[in-house]
Amino acid sequence: MAVQHYTQSEFDKEVLQSAAPVLVDFWATWCGPCMMMGPELEKLAAAHPALKVGKVNTDDNMALAMRYGIDAIPALLLFKNGQPAARTVGYQSAAALEGWLRENGAL
Repeated sequence: MAVQHYTQSEFDKEVLQSAAPVLVDFWATWCGPCMMMGPELEKLAAAHPALKVGKVNTDDNMALAMRYGIDAIPALLLFKNGQPAARTVGYQSAAALEGWLRENGAL
């Protein structure tokens, strides 16, 4: 499954109501490490089509960023059963994210 882009209006339906785990990257266009994460997330999504992977632009969706206490980006939150289950901050390779997702029961 390709990486999706979520906004405030669809976040609850696509992330919180999802039966599958969802990895959400909180990012911004001006953030260098965030831009480096894009290709890594694409690799991860391609390798694991059952995993939902999405991005939330914090500049365009500040209320969501505030709701989840995002104070540094890129911030990756794993949602399971509609709740944030794990968080990591900073650039990570697809392989590192894969390990992190396995540790947190998403793969």
